Amino acid sequence: MSTAEATIWDRLILPEKGDVPEQTARFLLTLDFTEQDRARMNELAAKAREGGLSVEETDEIDGYLHVGHTLALMKSKARRSLERTSPASSS
Repeated sequence: MSTAEATIWDRLILPEKGDVPEQTARFLLTLDFTEQDRARMNELAAKAREGGLSVEETDEIDGYLHVGHTLALMKSKARRSLERTSPASSS
């Protein structure tokens, strides 16, 4: 993901703004990569360190990076939203 693309996602999602409904925020926090995906990412990362990625594998690892970044933004927004709605934050 380019820096420009990451910046656009950041402006779109606004992770610092906690305005997601509680149920949605809790759902977003459950989203994660499967063990199979994690194993594939580790495999691709190891190949990348060795300089042995094919064009298809480079596209694949870039896809994982893009999705991971977007997921991190969404989870950040979800955590902020839950902080805003938690009883402890109103004291």
